[in-house]
Amino acid sequence: MSEAIRVGVVGTGALGQHHARVYASTPGARFVGAFDQQVARGREVAVRHGGRGFESLAELLAECDAVSVAVPTVDHLAVARAALEAGCDVLVEKPLAASLAEADALIAAAEAAGRILQVGHIERFNPAADLLFRGGAPRFVEVHRLAPFTPRSLDIDVVLDLMIHDLDIVLALDGSEAVQVDAVGVPVLTPKVDIANARLRFGSGLIANLTASRVSAEKVRKFRVFLPKTYVSADFVGREAVIYRLNDRNGQPDIEVERASAPNEEPLARQLASFVQAVAARTPPVVSGHDGRRALALAETILERIRS
Repeated sequence: MSEAIRVGVVGTGALGQHHARVYASTPGARFVGAFDQQVARGREVAVRHGGRGFESLAELLAECDAVSVAVPTVDHLAVARAALEAGCDVLVEKPLAASLAEADALIAAAEAAGRILQVGHIERFNPAADLLFRGGAPRFVEVHRLAPFTPRSLDIDVVLDLMIHDLDIVLALDGSEAVQVDAVGVPVLTPKVDIANARLRFGSGLIANLTASRVSAEKVRKFRVFLPKTYVSADFVGREAVIYRLNDRNGQPDIEVERASAPNEEPLARQLASFVQAVAARTPPVVSGHDGRRALALAETILERIRS
């Protein structure tokens, strides 16, 4: 497409309002507006960023080439499928759907409509994550994703709310499937699981140990990857990473340290720019519907282990 991609947002809550903000300044995109079940809320967010508040989902979809779907997970299938069938390309927030059956239905709808389906695993676009993919096949991964309690996403467990980000990255780092899954988790402040730990063994031999909590006193996003003669420590909050490499210098072991940071690169801006580019060029998205389904399937397995 030579013209700007007409983009809209469905759902203007905690996440959707930021999609509207970023789209308004994304190169190659023209922010059309937003729709929210609370029409006044949708109008307020849309107008704030130079768009229009729509009275219905159908009216918004008729004016857009692509939309972000940032509604509660239980509504992902209905809203995203309606957008796909209306001819829109779709970026749907993670998790892809409320169940694997719904994820399959959404992927099928995208394929039937010939539309792009991208899943909002935003940490793939965190600058700190870039270095994780430089060093080859990892042997061990250690992840801590901790957050203070907030009254959002309480319709899903912490595994689907927070840990799924890291499951997506681990799966992207390693092409094999998990062959052993051990997990524990407990509810603390909600009826859902609020703290969880999972230990995964993959067919490749990779071991991954992941902890997620939404009842922490501080926000922590640490992703550590161990490879032969290399250790990468990424801080997703500070958007920085450190790489330690063991080199042979004149017959003596030597540790080389590389530091990288990109604090001014907002992950959401990178994600939406990537989506708009995929729409314009008709190329596969960085995080496809199938990628989202793979992460969801592993998250569901972890939750099954916790329940058992």
